[in-house]
Amino acid sequence: MSPRTISQGPKGGDDEPLFDALVAFAVDGIMAIDEKGTVRVYNKACERLFGYEADEVLGRNVKMLMPQPYHDEHDNYLSHYVATGEKHIIGIGREVEGRRKDGTTFPMNLSVGEGFVRGERTFLGIITDLSERLVRDRRIQELQSEMLRVSRLTDMGQVAAGLAHELNQPLTAILNYTNACLDVADERGDSEMKSILGKVAEQATRAGNIIRRLRSFIEKRGPNRSPEDIAHTIDEAIRLGQINAEERGIRMRIVIEHGLPAVMIDRVQIQQVVINLIKNAAEAMEHWTPRELVVEVGRAAPDLLQISVADSGPGISEEVRDKLFKPFVSDKVHGMGMGLSICRGIVEAHGGRLWLEANPARGSIFRFTIPMDVGHGE
Repeated sequence: MSPRTISQGPKGGDDEPLFDALVAFAVDGIMAIDEKGTVRVYNKACERLFGYEADEVLGRNVKMLMPQPYHDEHDNYLSHYVATGEKHIIGIGREVEGRRKDGTTFPMNLSVGEGFVRGERTFLGIITDLSERLVRDRRIQELQSEMLRVSRLTDMGQVAAGLAHELNQPLTAILNYTNACLDVADERGDSEMKSILGKVAEQATRAGNIIRRLRSFIEKRGPNRSPEDIAHTIDEAIRLGQINAEERGIRMRIVIEHGLPAVMIDRVQIQQVVINLIKNAAEAMEHWTPRELVVEVGRAAPDLLQISVADSGPGISEEVRDKLFKPFVSDKVHGMGMGLSICRGIVEAHGGRLWLEANPARGSIFRFTIPMDVGHGE
């Protein structure tokens, strides 16, 4: 059998033009080799798939189109089959990889049939490129994973709503008992006990407010906004965060621009964002020195307030940074990865945005903005 581009038909004569046309018009790659692995037929679809022109392949060993380990194993497999008749792929087909002229590989389905043409054993291969199918399958898997995450979020929202409802009653009871104890301490003139119980009452009240905001957030109601002094709001959040900066060797610096106007915010929600960010910053620096935490509040534009929390920790890896604000993503060993996702939701509900920057010195800077006129005209 002499090498030809596509026109070597099984009978010759009048059948050759029909064979040529069928092979040439085929969408899939069609290739024929002899029992030594020499390529005898190589159609136009093969040229598109492998990047080789027909005259570069015809008459050469087909293993040039195979990556390792198929390249080195093919001749032995072919000679073993001819000698023993033991089949691995012939007559059944399977998914393998092809090697293009530029050295890249692609997934393909290879179906191989066997016959004799003019007394010579011939193997006919039909090649289908699976690249697009694998991309489509991968996309389907990604969508399925995303749907699973959304389902988990929905379930978690329902659980959180239930917990918020159940926790509200014991918190109310704690506050009532605390207030009763305060009355007793007042009657006895025990100022130290009054101070301690006052702090308990303050935190119980705050916990109740957080739960009410959580329920509101889950039910997708807008923030409960009112005009607030941002400097006082941030200062209170830092105190409530209780990161124990001195005990942990953290040098904390707070820079607040003078003369900032009141802003329409949900004070508790914005404080939750600030508390989350400063706690994350403190934890990031736990095994690093020096430990410097800087909170800055000021105008980013005439109508835009910006709050920044910077640390001197190790920074956040590129791998985590790209998906840091998605649910269930965390750079902490035991973190659930919900904090920053919720923070971003709170900030965006206020009409602002939250993002991450690398600290030029070392570490990370989280910034978020709040429009000065947010809530006006509602």
